[in-house]
Amino acid sequence: MSVVKEEKMGTAPIGRLMVSMAVPSIIAQIINILYSIVDRIYIGHIEGVGAAALTGVGLTFPIITLISAFSAFAGTGGAPLASIWLGKGDRERAEKILGNAVCMLIGFSVILMVVFYLFQRPFLYMFGASDVTIGYAMDYLSVYLAGTLFVELALGLNPFLISQGRSREAMMSIVIGAVINIVLDPIFIFVFHWGVRGAAVATVISQAVSAAWNVKCLLDKKATLKIVPSGIRPDWAVMGRIGSLGVSPFIMRSTESLISIVLNRGLQMYGGDLYVGSLTIMQSVMQLFSAPLAGFTQGVQPIISYNFGAGKFDRVRKTYRGMIGVSFLISFVCTLTAMLFPALYAGMFTNDGELIALVGQVMPVFMCGMLIFGLQNGIQPTFLALGQAKISLFIALLRKVILLVPLALILPNFFGVMGIYFAEPIADIISAVTASVLFLCNIKKILSREVLERVG
Repeated sequence: MSVVKEEKMGTAPIGRLMVSMAVPSIIAQIINILYSIVDRIYIGHIEGVGAAALTGVGLTFPIITLISAFSAFAGTGGAPLASIWLGKGDRERAEKILGNAVCMLIGFSVILMVVFYLFQRPFLYMFGASDVTIGYAMDYLSVYLAGTLFVELALGLNPFLISQGRSREAMMSIVIGAVINIVLDPIFIFVFHWGVRGAAVATVISQAVSAAWNVKCLLDKKATLKIVPSGIRPDWAVMGRIGSLGVSPFIMRSTESLISIVLNRGLQMYGGDLYVGSLTIMQSVMQLFSAPLAGFTQGVQPIISYNFGAGKFDRVRKTYRGMIGVSFLISFVCTLTAMLFPALYAGMFTNDGELIALVGQVMPVFMCGMLIFGLQNGIQPTFLALGQAKISLFIALLRKVILLVPLALILPNFFGVMGIYFAEPIADIISAVTASVLFLCNIKKILSREVLERVG
């Protein structure tokens, strides 16, 4: 990529720029989510054991989510900082941020792999596994953990490609890996008869290819933001700054792990394996809907950061208004389809009539709060892009830790198993409204030269 391409973030028309940056990222995120969605679709249709196997693989979701959360801690925390410094014209500082993020990703990989290999069985039982589903969960997870480093580099380095305007390269990283995964899944699962292990092997191979692509792109001559030896040297101050922004997306993802644990345990206690299976399907559908949202905001976020760093506040305003509006529209339309046709979505993942009927009953309740949650999905990345770690962190904590977990523990005492399904929309609505109020009260103050001088 040339320097001219990077500088277009500060000069090109906003609408056209948002499309050029966001479309590749949206495609990449949609394809990326196919890693887990395709696994679950194939696994759910394994003859005779599909429902139990699907539930077992769903129980690994908290660990897989936590692994991806650490990639966001370094990648999504470091990329906005790199964009801000690129906007300020300090490329050396931006490369130092990238290098320290690489160090963090490697360190996280080693620690996570060791911890989860040692304690995977007790963790899975704690997450709601039964004697029927534990075998499938361990078969999948034991293979998946071998590729932890690939997952960290594939997910954690991708935002740094986007931060320098290379959305197409970032998209190709995910597209290549996802296509490999989609092709290998049926071969390993049904032709080689490896079952859930085959799905995990396909995922590890595909993530390895994506990771290699990212590293190659950040070493080649076209990169204006490169991995350089001097930047890789650990600097605790830089890591601390990355962490101050990364803690918000980390909590956003890691608390998904906490939520899955709380919801799965509650559903197992009040309902059983069938209800745990319903959550696996509904979380898969929510992931499918969140993919275009995540891709859109990830693609647009560098435009906000770059122009904020350059002091071009009018361009910042135009960009975040578009991002919030589109995020709301995507969330509303996607959620409405799930509420109207829940059985259709359930049928993608299972042939079990009882499980499809249950999802048809509970999905409209579970997902109704997502009708307005697009507001928060647009607002929180805006705060993050502007370097406002504290506000972004509070919003992340509010929905999942402060609201959803307590509600999921309290409401079943009054409404039985349905109380767990009620907790999600209540938390979504309250947090979306709160995020909107915080944004309206703070955005004018944030867009000032005084704040800009303190950020980065």
